[in-house]
Amino acid sequence: MGLTKQYLRYGPAALFGLVASARGNAAYVALRGERGRCVAVPACEHVFVWDTRKGEKVLILKGLKQEVSCLCPSPDGLHLAVGYEDGSIRVFSLLSGEANVTFNGHKAAVTALKYDQLGGRLVSGSKDTDVIVWDVINESGLYRLKGHKDAVTQVLFLKEKNLLVTSGKDTLVKWWDLDTQHCFKTLVGHRTEVWGLALVSEEKRLITGTADSELRVWDITYIQEVKDPDEPESKKSKGSSLGAEGNTGEDETLELDECPEERLLKCSKVGSIMREGRDRIVTLATDRTGKILACHGTDAVLEVFSVLSEEEVQKKLEKKMKKAKKKAKQKSEEEPEGSVELSLQEEIQRVTNIRASAKIKSFDLILSPKGELKIVLLLQNNIIESYNLNLSAQVPQAVRASKITIGGHRSDVRTLAFSSDNIAILSAAAESVKIWNRSTLQCIRTMECEYALCSLFVPGDRQVIVGTKTGKLQLYDLASGSLMETLAAHDGAMWSIALSPDQRGFVTGGADKCVKFWEFELVKDESSIQKRLSMKQVRILQLDEDVLCVRYSPNQKLLAVSLLDCTVKIFYTDTLKFFLSLYGHKLPVLCMDISYDGALIATGSADRNVKIWGLDFGDCHRSLFAHDDSVMYLQFVAKSHLFFTAGKDNKIKQWDADKFEHIQTLEGHHQEVWCLALSPNGDYVVSASHDKSLRLWERTRELLVLEEEREMQREAEYEESVAKEEQPVVAGETQGETGLAGKKTIETIKAAERIMEAIELYREETAKLKEHKVICKAAGKEVPLPVNPILRAYGNITPSAYVLEVFKKVKSSELEESLLVLPFSYVPDLLRLFSEHIHLGSEVELLCRALLFLLKIHFGQITSNHMLVTVIENLKKTTISRVSEARDVLGFNMAGLQYLKREIEAKDEVTFFADATDRFEEKKRKRKKKEKMVLAVV
Repeated sequence: MGLTKQYLRYGPAALFGLVASARGNAAYVALRGERGRCVAVPACEHVFVWDTRKGEKVLILKGLKQEVSCLCPSPDGLHLAVGYEDGSIRVFSLLSGEANVTFNGHKAAVTALKYDQLGGRLVSGSKDTDVIVWDVINESGLYRLKGHKDAVTQVLFLKEKNLLVTSGKDTLVKWWDLDTQHCFKTLVGHRTEVWGLALVSEEKRLITGTADSELRVWDITYIQEVKDPDEPESKKSKGSSLGAEGNTGEDETLELDECPEERLLKCSKVGSIMREGRDRIVTLATDRTGKILACHGTDAVLEVFSVLSEEEVQKKLEKKMKKAKKKAKQKSEEEPEGSVELSLQEEIQRVTNIRASAKIKSFDLILSPKGELKIVLLLQNNIIESYNLNLSAQVPQAVRASKITIGGHRSDVRTLAFSSDNIAILSAAAESVKIWNRSTLQCIRTMECEYALCSLFVPGDRQVIVGTKTGKLQLYDLASGSLMETLAAHDGAMWSIALSPDQRGFVTGGADKCVKFWEFELVKDESSIQKRLSMKQVRILQLDEDVLCVRYSPNQKLLAVSLLDCTVKIFYTDTLKFFLSLYGHKLPVLCMDISYDGALIATGSADRNVKIWGLDFGDCHRSLFAHDDSVMYLQFVAKSHLFFTAGKDNKIKQWDADKFEHIQTLEGHHQEVWCLALSPNGDYVVSASHDKSLRLWERTRELLVLEEEREMQREAEYEESVAKEEQPVVAGETQGETGLAGKKTIETIKAAERIMEAIELYREETAKLKEHKVICKAAGKEVPLPVNPILRAYGNITPSAYVLEVFKKVKSSELEESLLVLPFSYVPDLLRLFSEHIHLGSEVELLCRALLFLLKIHFGQITSNHMLVTVIENLKKTTISRVSEARDVLGFNMAGLQYLKREIEAKDEVTFFADATDRFEEKKRKRKKKEKMVLAVV
């Protein structure tokens, strides 16, 4: 290998400017045991936990590459399950911030996540239409449920019964019996997508939200196993009488559609509650107690409803009965008692509407024991708002408790700039200019502005200038954070601004086909004694087309202007005479830059290409296909011929303009990148994207070799293609409603390869051992046996123990998939090893799980293999005895723990009563004291 040019790698340093991404959902989490204060929100690939009271970030759960799409805290409040765009799920510990468990099963984004009541199982729904139930404790998948024809929108476990209810965009609501893992009931009464589900009234009612303004309410009647055949009929009539609010026709057709033999439960429509929003439901949810129901559409209004409990319903009914009797007395007519019923609107009452400051994307609620409702809203424009609602008030009004906004812009950042000392970063969007400290990433200043398109720091870094969409120049003073001056510079949008190399002025280009030259000047106001900075227009260059970008050459001799007719024209600065035309792009040039020595100009266009030209003759050195979409920004690194480009394909790329090579790609943004800025020393790159995030990239000291970079890229592509391949098929199994939970990934393949290597090592070592015995016999004395270095590294263990070690290292969630891709030739050896280890009683649970899975998938081959008959017989004996032993140990431990619990409770009761009597005595003493004092006063 010859001498290669070496580059330094740029790596991600930080993500900032983001409060919360609008993709996933917000969820209250209990940090340090306090509920209703901290809220977890998605932030691109990470999860931020904000303290709503202080407005501070308290925890960051770091993701990998994929965007977060769904969150769900565990019932004990110690963990948070996070679903990602690629279908993976990671369970984080909220105490350490580490991801303990990873589940891979879905092929597309995770859209719904829920824990069961104890937090032992987790169910996930996805865009790939599958529902998967995971065992959180064993860290493995249980089964996959197939049945939906479109993306799953919501999944809910029932508390009492082992049932699951799911809704999808295919208009169906499905009920699953988890004991038998099949769908026993499908509700087909919806005409449009079902976007939300909620269970209320102690799981006797189901509420569904669809694309219209009705919330449909369904009564759930659980059917006992042994039943009188006449009873369901009476229930049916009762259901239809309740539904007599104008939905009877629909109900009857539904009843006929359903199969007559109802199993486990009946579900009949009772009626509807009308929402005020006319559009589709986005989120529909209840609090933990099920007393409060809330929903919102694609607008800024959250509608809150209160669901009455059974006692409250009874009280209301009694009141109604009394009123009815009174009326009857007045009319002196006998009123039949049974006719008094509560309407659905009285059972589920509207509490209030909360209007947020922008479109709501998701919410979460917590009802405190005192009856105060805490609500957190995640808004579309990078804001988190929290509200308090006092339900005991006569007219409940929501009060905004806090609003987290300072950490980011409300809209996309369209321009970035670095100060000359590399410390301050300017970002400007449609509503404000923010100045950030690069090292701490804190926002130092926020100043209101118009829609900003371009910006720069005035030399000296005390003022900044922003060019806007309406063609104005806005000058801000950083010390006071105030707008000092606004000048109407162009009649259309001001697309570009460039500082002159002598730092005495700048040039602007706009949609009014003009390039204007400005100089800084000091002017005196009438009111103040001191002079202040201002700018004045000195020259103007009129052109035939809109100006998209302007740049000076470093010696200030030339000015490059990019026009809407896809050309770049170069003029002499002093005389404004035309010098060169760079012609060749098929679409307009959106960005360009001139190298530090004035030898090269690089242009990036909407035709996805970057062209590198010589500035002496205007010849095109090379055209590079740079991005999969428009090239939005381009800038040279200081004192080099390397440059960065940003594209609408979410990527930032670094190029070498001398060798015309692509050096590296900076991946991280999840949507189009609008602009970037390089620090004057070239150590930092900051970029802004449509995903509302700003990212800082740092030049490391790590050398980057192009060949290695290409190799890594190829490997990544291969790993991606593996996951997209067809999943391995189990012989003799038909595609049913259920399937294996896992999926083939590069990790499962690597795990299978490790198992295969371990078995091969075991085979070699056993063969060596036999040979060694023969040699010893022939020699008549003990000959030293060479130990395999791998076994020595593990502490001189036996080959069979090494295989077990490898097995223990396979992740629990990947075990089944790894065994599925393992060739059958290795299975006989594995079975013999399992027999040996189970006989010794080591890792019984793990080995039994693997054994039963292997028997399931290779049943035909194992049973027809005569060599394995004895092995299977041995396994049968040892497994049953060892498993029952393990079960006895568990039973004994459980009994012991329960005994200890009872002992502790008994002791606690004694101390509790002792405490109570002490307190009572204390109260008595205080009362006597008070009485004495009162008497003395009298």
